[in-house]
Amino acid sequence: MNSNRPSSLVAAALASPERLAAVEATLPAYAGPDAEFTGIADLAAGLFSAPIAVVSLIGGTTQWFLARKGTAEVSASAQDCFCARLLTETGAPLVIGDALQDERFSKLPSVTGGPHLRFYAGAPIMHIGQTIGSVCVLDVAPRDFVSDEVLLHLQQLAKLAGSLLLLKEEARRRAIANTAIAREEQRQASALDAANVGSWLWNIQTGAVVGNPPLVRMLDLKSGAALNARRIFSAIHVTDRKATIGKLREALKTGAEYDGIFRAGATGRWLLGRGRVHEWDSEGRPLMFLGITLDVTEGQIASERMRLLLRELNHRVKNTLAMLQSLARQTLRQTNDPAAFMEAFAGRLQAISEAHGLLSDHEWGGIRLTPLLRAQIRPYADDFEAQVEIHKDEVHLGPDQAIGLGLVLHELASNARKYGALSASGGKLVITARVVQEEGKPVLHMTWHEVGGPPVTPPKRHGFGVVLIERSLDKVLGSSVHLEFLQSGLTALVRLPLD
Repeated sequence: MNSNRPSSLVAAALASPERLAAVEATLPAYAGPDAEFTGIADLAAGLFSAPIAVVSLIGGTTQWFLARKGTAEVSASAQDCFCARLLTETGAPLVIGDALQDERFSKLPSVTGGPHLRFYAGAPIMHIGQTIGSVCVLDVAPRDFVSDEVLLHLQQLAKLAGSLLLLKEEARRRAIANTAIAREEQRQASALDAANVGSWLWNIQTGAVVGNPPLVRMLDLKSGAALNARRIFSAIHVTDRKATIGKLREALKTGAEYDGIFRAGATGRWLLGRGRVHEWDSEGRPLMFLGITLDVTEGQIASERMRLLLRELNHRVKNTLAMLQSLARQTLRQTNDPAAFMEAFAGRLQAISEAHGLLSDHEWGGIRLTPLLRAQIRPYADDFEAQVEIHKDEVHLGPDQAIGLGLVLHELASNARKYGALSASGGKLVITARVVQEEGKPVLHMTWHEVGGPPVTPPKRHGFGVVLIERSLDKVLGSSVHLEFLQSGLTALVRLPLD
């Protein structure tokens, strides 16, 4: 099936970009023998009672045999094949009774040499108006006549081969697309699983539900068991079930998006569900509902914590405002000097602010004693580490305890700075704080003792500062502050229940 010098017309047809594009569109991944084309080659050989038959694709330089009978070859040179001359016949079949007597074919190696071919009949395989291959038969003996009916059947076999090529190419492309879709679905499923996002598809008519592993885990359902709407609804906490089903029904009725938060009955964890109708029938009735489910337990806990914190903050702000009003009135009674009032009131306001700041940093859940001592005393000490000696147990204070004790410490520290141990270079504060059990309940016993300061003279009357020290813990039941004006230094004894 070869020729050494193809005509310029054949060479141009072989190299045609339009034809090669049509070949490329149908070229299998493996261009070689394909069992699905064998029957066509057998039928062609039977039609002509010919010893050789071939179903081929013709590229720019190569003729690939998709099926062959009577030859072991799987390809040939396109420039030297009989079938290349079909490219110039504009879709018509080609019959050569005796190649040796036809100048177009007499010089072909397959004619002048083995297998010494003489007869050829071929019908083109067409695609988008271009000849891309052929179904042909060959014989070593010449023939004088081929009937129109036999040629028609050969053309029909060529059309069948062309249809089969297109079907196989379409199947190949679909397989590639399906593989890509499956890969993308797997990627999305893996992403949903990794992100702990439950997905579900509800067949409304049958009640069947298809859900991914995160959904099964969230609702604590039996893995591998068939899912349906009844099982899903039963897994919702009984308190939230009616409202959740009501929202779903509304979404089914209106086509709007479903959006609801509910608890899983088995675990109590909070779940957020979202979805909408995915398919409708011809009469507008919902068929499929697609949705996702997220575990929002942490967010719900944080939201509830924030609500509690805001309520606590509102309560504290009201108490603090009442305390500030009382402080302002009492401070005004002690002085007619605006500058002295501002100094005294600002210090007390700062003491409350420091305690509020520490409590706020801990979400109003209470604070430890150490940072409160440092916050209230440090502003009045030149060298806190050298002037303040603290011996204490680990103590945790609630909001009322922290604010009241903070105000006491402020008054004691500011007094020590003005008149006591912190006003002298060698003065020192010694603070001892111990927790003891009284009737099975923890009570803080704290001693504030000043040493090394100026001699102390007991006051003839108690000013507002002393009153404030003694009454700042009134909100804590069972608490007390006792002051002793010893000549060696002021001593304050604090008793503070910790429950």
